[in-house]
Amino acid sequence: MRIIAIGCEYTGKTTLFDGLMQWGRERGIVHHLDDHFSIPDCQMLKTEGDQRIMLGLPEAIKERYQRFQLAYHVRLINKYEHILLGGFHIEENIYGPRYYYPAVGRLSETPRAWEAEMPRDTILVHLKARPDVIERRMEEDRHTYHIVPMEDIQDILDEFQAEYGACWIRRRFEIDTSDLTPDGLLQAFLDGSVPFLNDRDMLTRMNT
Repeated sequence: MRIIAIGCEYTGKTTLFDGLMQWGRERGIVHHLDDHFSIPDCQMLKTEGDQRIMLGLPEAIKERYQRFQLAYHVRLINKYEHILLGGFHIEENIYGPRYYYPAVGRLSETPRAWEAEMPRDTILVHLKARPDVIERRMEEDRHTYHIVPMEDIQDILDEFQAEYGACWIRRRFEIDTSDLTPDGLLQAFLDGSVPFLNDRDMLTRMNT
């Protein structure tokens, strides 16, 4: 499967991908995973020093780096049959000009321009949750490099909803994660994605 998962911070993207990676390993499926589009890149930059350096880069360099990241990963989503991308171009369109490089503004390439170059079998899943649930998750398990301030939660939820509505990717669906366990989220994805599977992925599901 070629999966892009989007949604406000704390809606469950990493939890879903952890579940899908394990689900795939149990079935001999190796997913290429890239869940490092937020700044700093805590997936690839393992030391706190490197992460702080990335945070302190000039805004113009952050914007350019993120733009190059998107272009590179459009190539990867065309290359790999099984790939998981967290946030990706839609998250960058929302978070970038608001939190990473506000003085620079939005990327010159629009989200729709990136989508025009993606494979037709790409599946977009929009994860969302009630604002009070996101607030609780923030308080209970705050990320080291927190992105969305509590006062921005509703605005960010609205922006992701608008981007989801405007997206050109036809194979797409939504999951409200507010009351789901990690296992429940994985099952909701597996069930919800069935109508959008290509022949290869449908055969894989049938044979496992």
